[in-house]
Amino acid sequence: MSTAIDKISAAYAPLAMLVVDPASDALVQVNAAGLALLGCEENATSLTRFSHFFGSAIALWVSFTDEVLTQGEAWSDDLSLLDLTRKHHAVEVNARALEDGQRILLMIQDRDQLETRRNRSEARRQHRLGHVGWERITQVFERIERQNRLILGAVGEGIYGLDAAGQTTFINPAAERILGWSAGDMVGHDAHQLFHHSHSDGSLFEVQQCSIHTSFSDGQVRRVDNEVFWHKNGEAIPVEYTSTPIFEMGRLVGAVVLFRDIRERQRAELRLREALNEVEQLKQRLELENQYLQEEIKAERNHHEIVGDSPAVLHLIRQIELVAPTDANVLVTGESGTGKELIARAIHASSRRSDRPLIRVNCAAIPRDLFESEFFGHVKGAFTGATNDRVGRFELADGGTLFLDEVGEIPLELQSKLLRVLQDQQFERVGDNLTRAVDVRVIAATNRDLREMVAAGGFREDLYFRLNVFPVRSVPLRERLGDIPLLAGHFLERACQAFNKPGVRLPLTQVEVLKRYPWPGNIRELENVIERQIIVSQDGRLRFDELLPAAAREQIETPVEPLDDSEPLRDEIVQQQLRLNTVAMLKRTGGKVSGEGGAAQLLGLKPTTLASRLRKWNIDPRNYKPGRRE
Repeated sequence: MSTAIDKISAAYAPLAMLVVDPASDALVQVNAAGLALLGCEENATSLTRFSHFFGSAIALWVSFTDEVLTQGEAWSDDLSLLDLTRKHHAVEVNARALEDGQRILLMIQDRDQLETRRNRSEARRQHRLGHVGWERITQVFERIERQNRLILGAVGEGIYGLDAAGQTTFINPAAERILGWSAGDMVGHDAHQLFHHSHSDGSLFEVQQCSIHTSFSDGQVRRVDNEVFWHKNGEAIPVEYTSTPIFEMGRLVGAVVLFRDIRERQRAELRLREALNEVEQLKQRLELENQYLQEEIKAERNHHEIVGDSPAVLHLIRQIELVAPTDANVLVTGESGTGKELIARAIHASSRRSDRPLIRVNCAAIPRDLFESEFFGHVKGAFTGATNDRVGRFELADGGTLFLDEVGEIPLELQSKLLRVLQDQQFERVGDNLTRAVDVRVIAATNRDLREMVAAGGFREDLYFRLNVFPVRSVPLRERLGDIPLLAGHFLERACQAFNKPGVRLPLTQVEVLKRYPWPGNIRELENVIERQIIVSQDGRLRFDELLPAAAREQIETPVEPLDDSEPLRDEIVQQQLRLNTVAMLKRTGGKVSGEGGAAQLLGLKPTTLASRLRKWNIDPRNYKPGRRE
C-alpha cells in the first residue's frame, strides 16, 4: 500500500482517513477510524466496491470526485454513507487529490458526532463563564434599581408600597412632601393608621372599609377620588388614588398606591361653580329685563312696525297678542296692500318660534307643475331637470313658521297633500319613499274670499277649516283714516333716510288731502305716493294735490276770511288762533312735540320753531300727556 497515510501516523488519527481510486472504484487504504465508520474489518474492504457505501447517493459521490480531481480539493456536507450494517451516517467530507492525479485522500467526520462534541464544548465554555455572567447580571439589576429609584423620585404623584399585612415597604419623595411623613416614619408601619384613619369629617375610618386593604383580599384594582389623607401636622389633604395589587408566583403579596393632591383642582372647580352661578344669576336678570322690555314694546303704538292708534289697529294688535303664543294656524284676509305679511311677521316674532326662521312662499308666483317640489322638495332624478336633491319650504321651516301668501292660488290637486302635512306634520319629497316629520306652524294669507271658492269647488273645505283656526282681518286704509298722519310720518322718515333727503316736511293741509283720498291700493299705495313726492319735491314740502278732484282741493285750500271784509284780523287774534290750534294738536298727539307723528311734523313746523312758540306762550306739552290735565 501507499505510504501517504503513514506519514501522518494514520493508525492513531481520530479522524476517519481513506485513500480511494475513483477509476477502479476501490478503497486503497483506510485507518482504524475509517474502518469503524464503514463498519468492516481491514481484510474485508477489498471485497466491496467503494461506491456501494453511498447507496442511492452515488450520483453525488461521482460529482464530488470529479470536482476533486479537476480542482485538486473539495468539501461537502451533502454526502451520506451506508455502512455494512445498513446504518446511514450523515457526513462532512474534506478531500484532496494525491500527486499521481488518480487517487483521492478523504477525511470524513460523522456530522451527528461532530454536533455532539460542539454542544459539549459550548456547555463547558458557558460553565467557565458562568461566574462572570452572574456578576454582570447583578450589575444590570443594580442599575435597573437605581433607575427605578430615580423615576420614583422624579414623578409628581405620591407612591408608596404595602405588604399583605398593610405595612409600608417603600415611599417616594413626592409622597413624603405631600404627607409630611418621612420614609423613616412610614416604612415598617401601618399606613392606614398613620394618615388614612379618618374621614374628612373626622369620623373613624375602619381599616376593613378601606379600599386599599380590600385589594388584599380580592386582588382588584381600586380607584377612589373623594377621600382624604392626613398630613403629619393634622391637615386633611383631599386626594384621588389608585391601589393596584401585587402578585408573586400567583400569590398576593401586597399593593402599590399612587395618589395625587387635588386641593388646587377643587379650588378651580369651586371658582368655576361660583362663576357659573354668577352667569346664571345674570341670565335670570337679563331674562327679567327682557320681559320688561317686551312689555314696554307691546305698549307702544308701533307694534312690530304696525303703525297706528285707531280702534281697528288696536284690535289687530290685541288679536296678535292672543294668538302669537300658541301654535294655532292663522288665516289673514284682506285687500292687497293692507300689510298681511307684516301681520304674519308680527305673529311669528311674538311666538316661541321667533328664534327659528319665518319662511315665506308666494303661492301666486310658483308654476303649477312645481308646487309640490317647492313645498316638499325632491330627490335627484325625480323628474326632468332634477339634477340634485332639493330641500322644500316645509323642511326649511322646521321648528319655525311657514307663511303661505296668496294661499288661494294653490292648485286643487295639491291641496290634499298640504292638508296631510297640516294634520300629520309628515311629508315625502318628490320621488322619495322616506317619510319625514316636521314641526311647522302655518300662517296663510289671501285677498280672495275662500268661502266663495269652497262653494264653487275651487278650494277644499277641510283645508279651509284647517287654515282658518284663528282668522285675522287686515283692515283697508279707508277704514282707518285716522292713522294716516302716523303712517305718513313713518313712511316720510324712512324714505328721507333711504333717499338721503333730510328736512322734507309734510304740511298739515297736505295731511288733510291724504285723509280725503280713498286709497284703493291701501298702505302700499300710501307708501309709494310719499316716496314719489319726496323724489320730486324741490322746496322740502310735500304736495299731494293731484290725488283729489279740483273741487275738493279748493275746499281744503280756501283761506279763512276775515270777520269783517272792511278790516283785517288783528295780530293778537291771529296769535290766539295759532295758540288754540297748537294746543289742539298737542292734545291730539298726547303732548308729543317732535319726531314721527309729533305736533311739529303735523303742523308743518320745525321742532325748534314749535318749541320756541310754546315757551313764548308758556305752554308745557307734558300737561297734555295721557292721564294729565291741562
